[in-house]
Amino acid sequence: MKRQIIDTIERYDKIIIHRHVRPDPDAYGSQIGLKELISLNYPNKKVFATGIHENTLDFLARPDKVLDEDFKDALIIVTDTANTERIDDDRYKLGSYLIKIDHHPNDDAYGDLLWVNTSASSVSEMICELFEEAKEYRSWKLDASIARLLFAGIVGDTGRFMFQSTTLQTMKYAGQLLSHGFDRTELFNGMYEVERNLLHLKGYVYENFSMDENGVGFVKLTREILQKYNVAESEASLLVSALADVKGMRCWVFFIEDEKEIRVRLRSKGPIINEIAKKYGGGGHPLASGASVKSWDEADVVIKDLKML
Repeated sequence: MKRQIIDTIERYDKIIIHRHVRPDPDAYGSQIGLKELISLNYPNKKVFATGIHENTLDFLARPDKVLDEDFKDALIIVTDTANTERIDDDRYKLGSYLIKIDHHPNDDAYGDLLWVNTSASSVSEMICELFEEAKEYRSWKLDASIARLLFAGIVGDTGRFMFQSTTLQTMKYAGQLLSHGFDRTELFNGMYEVERNLLHLKGYVYENFSMDENGVGFVKLTREILQKYNVAESEASLLVSALADVKGMRCWVFFIEDEKEIRVRLRSKGPIINEIAKKYGGGGHPLASGASVKSWDEADVVIKDLKML
């Protein structure tokens, strides 16, 4: 499979790489890391990373401006995106051939060539695996800037190597990436330093979350609360893992209201929660998933569903 992907990359002069909406470090790490990896090893190819930029990831990278005509006869690669509804930039349909590289459950088997590995900690880890194959197969090289992107993606999706998805293979690749000598302190500062107003909102979360006797928790962040603390919806999403520190917490849900809908962020220490996400038009991993609802009444139904686990 990996050699098929490498062979396909070699056949195309233009390559456009997509990822999911509302990107996280693994989305950028895998997408832009792969872009830079291909560009380094095939400097004559035109390689683009498309999608709406997430300002909280300024420290990591920025996507490109891609014109409609760039998609003509282009190879499309979509990373870290389980279903077509979540692909950022629907112009992916204009390409000539589509490759899916992902680590979520393959409920939407889109694409002409699919590489899905649900045991991988992150798609950034999968790009490391692709590089290892290409290094042997086509003598690919990797530099410090690419290593930084892939390392950020792995760190982000493993919760700094604390999640169960972290394996010996994950640590092996992380160690190899560190050997390239990028500034790890600068990277961690970008990933984890936050403004005081976000810390104040975190205090609100700790004071106002609810947890029942079975370890099911939730917190509701309305637009009024976000405005009070002057925190954007995307910034509030950074706090979803905060309740993992609560003793006795088995699974929980964050509700974050924006202008059009209420984002549902589900997390678990054991119970499988991605089936609940699918019920509300979302999806994700068994222990980390997301969806959206239209009202607070519907949010209360999500809580009831979570309590049934």
